[in-house]
Amino acid sequence: MRWSRYFVPTLRDNPADAEVVSHQLLLRAGMVRQLASGVYSFLPLAWRVLLKITQILREEMDGIGGQEFHLPALHPAEVWRESGRWEIMGDNMFHLRDRKGAEMCLGMTHEEVFSSIARKELRSYKQLPQIWYQIQTKFRDEPRPRSGVLRVREFIMKDAYTFDLERSGLDKAFNDQRTAYRRIFDRCGLQYAIVHASSGTMGGSESSEFMVLTDAGEDHIAICSDCGYAANLEKAASKIPSVTDEAGPSAPVKFPTPNVRTIDDLEDFPGGAPARSQIKTLVYFGDGQLMLVLMRGDHELNETKLADTLGISAIRPGHPEEIREALGASPGSLGAVGVEGLRIIADRALESRKNMTTGANEDDFHLRGVDIARDIRVELWADLRSVREGEGCPVCDERLSVRRALEIGHIFKLGTKYSETMGATVLNEEGKEVPIVMGSYGIGVERIMASAIELNHDPDGIVWPMTIAPYQVVVTPVNINQAAQRETAEAIYRDLSAAGIEVLLDDRDERPGVKFKDADLVGIPLRVTIGPKKLASGQVELTSRRARETRDVPRDVVISEVRREISAELERLAPKL
Repeated sequence: MRWSRYFVPTLRDNPADAEVVSHQLLLRAGMVRQLASGVYSFLPLAWRVLLKITQILREEMDGIGGQEFHLPALHPAEVWRESGRWEIMGDNMFHLRDRKGAEMCLGMTHEEVFSSIARKELRSYKQLPQIWYQIQTKFRDEPRPRSGVLRVREFIMKDAYTFDLERSGLDKAFNDQRTAYRRIFDRCGLQYAIVHASSGTMGGSESSEFMVLTDAGEDHIAICSDCGYAANLEKAASKIPSVTDEAGPSAPVKFPTPNVRTIDDLEDFPGGAPARSQIKTLVYFGDGQLMLVLMRGDHELNETKLADTLGISAIRPGHPEEIREALGASPGSLGAVGVEGLRIIADRALESRKNMTTGANEDDFHLRGVDIARDIRVELWADLRSVREGEGCPVCDERLSVRRALEIGHIFKLGTKYSETMGATVLNEEGKEVPIVMGSYGIGVERIMASAIELNHDPDGIVWPMTIAPYQVVVTPVNINQAAQRETAEAIYRDLSAAGIEVLLDDRDERPGVKFKDADLVGIPLRVTIGPKKLASGQVELTSRRARETRDVPRDVVISEVRREISAELERLAPKL
């Protein structure tokens, strides 16, 4: 391809509304343009990158026996109602009606559609296992699109599904997918962590996320550098020092706390208590009822942990009017002592605590001397707190670090969640009808592209890994109007193309500095430069974008030298299993 004919609308400055590096560079490099909030057009260079990523996905999915489908993005409401997720997805799903009034949606994912095919076509254990996948556009009515292509309303996803007779088959399928994912991300040049994660609205018994450590990430993960433990904060556990309490009074004592509304207020109040000796009482609504959630005063509730503990997908904080009607007080004076008729869930850090301070369920009053086992009717104890930097690793006792991270892939053991609700069964060897055991495995295609930029860039632009770069080489004559340079560039361009190397010829009538800046900005891994002085001695320059090194190469061996550089880069990106 010739640059003069190619559509690459580069920008010199960062757009004002681009927050993260990948967003800035995708815009500046002429790769994407925004059509609407959370909706992007992919221009030719970006589309080449995405096609290379999807080719890697296909090769690795096919390598473990996957069969590619292409399913509709437009779904009837019925299949989502059968699984129970039509209401669960709520406003995150795009809903619409056709001209006949039938309810439809744009697919966020395809468990329901694949399950509907499986229940109609899979009849016997002899047809299992099956590995089905697709690479398809998905839709999510994201309330706050941001960070360029990282949090959008329309996106490309590789989703795979496995169908097995027994749990042992699912275990193997899960491990095969995990290995394939590692190969995919290694080949795409990403450094990543595999972390324990919540299954969320997907359900199932086990899930793992593949995360890239980057400040552009919307998640936080806890990592132990000693033993390798890693978990999303929605799932992470930690060890914290135990607290020894004095026995306290024989019954709680009420005392006035005018204008005390927060944990900090009570710490500073005369006769108050340190945060670790306070009970934070939170009111939540879920599964059709209000409940009290108790946390240590200096700990934060992780709402996903609470939802997972309760086995429900949607929870919310109680509304002020609901709270006052149930407890007779406003937030800041709430407590669980003597409360009946409401479910009470408490974080395990509060177990066996005595002489604690909490709200009295009367505005401007608190109770001190609370013994949780004696004074509060806790129905359920669970790990509900968010892990913090420096707390103990649950595996080896070393210190945990908490880092921002970006999810690029997620694998789930669904079990029989969807097959049971949607009637996807087969006959086993004994002729008994049993539900199919399923797994679900997703990868965000644009997220791989953006993650590669977040991890591989410098002040001059993108540094693409060789495997997913839009072109492997750019040939740049310093002066296209000088006959010897033009002819040499054309000859090298033809020879590289004939050798099967992806090459871009910068044949523009531009200053050398403009060409070099554009090549660095769009991130072509190798540049062959033809200049008058070197050419006079039979040489050209070969520049590595990643190493920032330039060396002189004889004109007659430039093709073999480019091949050698490409081979070295591909070897560097070979899977590290």
